[in-house]
Amino acid sequence: MLDDSRPLFVQIAEQIENDILDGTYPEETAVPSTNELAAFLRINPATAGKGLNRLVDSGILYKRRGIGMFVATGATRQLKESRQTSFAAEYVAPLIHEAAKLGISTEDLVALITKEAQS
Repeated sequence: MLDDSRPLFVQIAEQIENDILDGTYPEETAVPSTNELAAFLRINPATAGKGLNRLVDSGILYKRRGIGMFVATGATRQLKESRQTSFAAEYVAPLIHEAAKLGISTEDLVALITKEAQS
């Protein structure tokens, strides 16, 4: 799960996001505690806490004092919208620009994408 290319706390936050999106942690259910994450991943609890707090700050998780952290209502929708926006900026826009440089029409690009999606 973890690699050296990006900060650990970012990777932890992204993994929890992925787990929310795939239904591992439905809305209004608890996520692993800072100490559970730290023990499982064999990392400093402060690093695990930083990853979880990143999600609290963005409204994906919320804290119940003395109980733990839970997935917020609407978190799945919020994550999908955010990821779709990022996907368009990181992948779709560069794809369109490269296709334009190569003289690939919109129709041909759609055909290429459709062909790849079906294989």
